[in-house]
Amino acid sequence: MRVSDYHFDLPDSLIAHYPTPDRTASRLLHLDGSSGGVVHRQFSDVLDLVQPGDLMVFNNTRVIPARVFGAEGVWRKSRGAR
Repeated sequence: MRVSDYHFDLPDSLIAHYPTPDRTASRLLHLDGSSGGVVHRQFSDVLDLVQPGDLMVFNNTRVIPARVFGAEGVWRKSRGAR
């Protein structure tokens, strides 16, 4: 695998800078494992998707306000920002 395999364009307008005031209104991307279909939902729909015997894993980690700089000139945005 190469890092370039994970490159995709993400418009700035789709990057969340703050959580939504109503957390249950958060968006949820649902991948149907049997059909491969993708459906855009809201997080409040998650209980409709859980079946008996499913395993739910909760991530309660927090994002820290930190930056990591790599090799000079390697990680630059198209406008020149690091």
